[in-house]
Amino acid sequence: MFKIKPTTAADRELVAAFIRDHWGAEFVVTRGKKYFPADLPGFAAWQAEKLAGLLTYRIDRGECEIVTLDSVIEKQGIGSALIAAARNAAQKAGCTRLWLITTNDNLHALGFYQKRGFRIAAVHRDAIAESRKLKPSIALIGIDGIPIRDEIELEMMI
Repeated sequence: MFKIKPTTAADRELVAAFIRDHWGAEFVVTRGKKYFPADLPGFAAWQAEKLAGLLTYRIDRGECEIVTLDSVIEKQGIGSALIAAARNAAQKAGCTRLWLITTNDNLHALGFYQKRGFRIAAVHRDAIAESRKLKPSIALIGIDGIPIRDEIELEMMI
């Protein structure tokens, strides 16, 4: 079993290391902007005193963007629980929209989010070319040999 807890300032180094391990750097790029998840609010899933999942988010103008979501152990409800925690935080902050970006090659994520109530809101064609200017390490070819080109925006109204 796992436990979801908000991240704190004391978790900053742990979050930075987790993001570095899962994203290849301490920052991520979404919609042409660079974000450092260790500086953002978030929720951590803990299992047997180990970090089993992490979600970071940012709130801006009544909307909450999930910046990162990672689960070390799949099919145990960790990702779903982290999304529920973010949705609750967004509601408490008065947000009306929960949204995120994934890439066109991440078919697993597209299915995962849609099964949890997210809908495709926009496809930002060739947006990854801009993201590579900020993070050149973004691969050209992604999951299952699919070229990484587009950002897909998913949303859930709350």
